[in-house]
Amino acid sequence: MTFFIENENDTDFGFDESELIKAVCLKAFSSEGAPVDSSSVNVLITDSETVREMNSGFRGIDSTTDVLSFPNLDFETPSDFDIPDERKADYTDPETGELLMGDIILNADRVFSQAEEYGHSVKRELAFLTAHSCLHLCGYDHMTPEEEKVMISKQEAILNELGITRGN
Repeated sequence: MTFFIENENDTDFGFDESELIKAVCLKAFSSEGAPVDSSSVNVLITDSETVREMNSGFRGIDSTTDVLSFPNLDFETPSDFDIPDERKADYTDPETGELLMGDIILNADRVFSQAEEYGHSVKRELAFLTAHSCLHLCGYDHMTPEEEKVMISKQEAILNELGITRGN
């Protein structure tokens, strides 16, 4: 999998955030059956104001949030990576042939504040938000209680498999 990760404000997380993001994305995408050997994802780490501006501009919601997900793929069923031939040009990089999973925008300010609020580590919060966003890129949502239950279960499974629990 190809990663394009930019820490726009050079936020110091106290650990290698790029390595954590890569590990979580690989676990999330592989657990969902994504073709990780031939796909890419873009990740931007930024601040609350930039996230607010993006949320307003792209979603018409003038407030900040912890993470934004912009899937490149359209799913009738989450994680159905059987892409029709007529859509492949829309979903792949013409130069590399890689499947373009989409964009993840992480709010570093919220990573720190939510870690404190929920009583766990910054590492755990960053991993949780990354897993959450990866699932959105795979077509999952949490608009209903049933959908939310599925996403929470999948997020926890991803983090548990990586040994990232609430205690660390």
